[in-house]
Amino acid sequence: MTDRKRPPRWALPTQPAGHDPILFAQAMRDMRLTWRARGVLAELTVGYADDDRPLMHQLTSLSRPERLAAEGREAFGKAVSELRALRYLIPESEGIAERLVVNLDAAKDAQPVPDRYSYED
Repeated sequence: MTDRKRPPRWALPTQPAGHDPILFAQAMRDMRLTWRARGVLAELTVGYADDDRPLMHQLTSLSRPERLAAEGREAFGKAVSELRALRYLIPESEGIAERLVVNLDAAKDAQPVPDRYSYED
């Protein structure tokens, strides 16, 4: 079986994620986050079934051939640190078996792109 036909390590969700779509949209437009961090947040929010979420060390241990075009460990670690600092990711457990839980409530403090053409006084 070739790598392209091998089943994914983590199964794809079989139903829509149970997050608030408005908070998710606010998070995706939060200018406090880099584009990289937003991508990691999007993947962790909608990319995994609740009962099959990866541990952080599993994601960072992916080899270069497994990552394909994905950025490396250092870039991923910086994005996760950014998300943790703004409380978008909170630890469910500590240590090597750390699993981070998405907290979209942090988007309530999101700073969207301001409307520079607004004519309000």
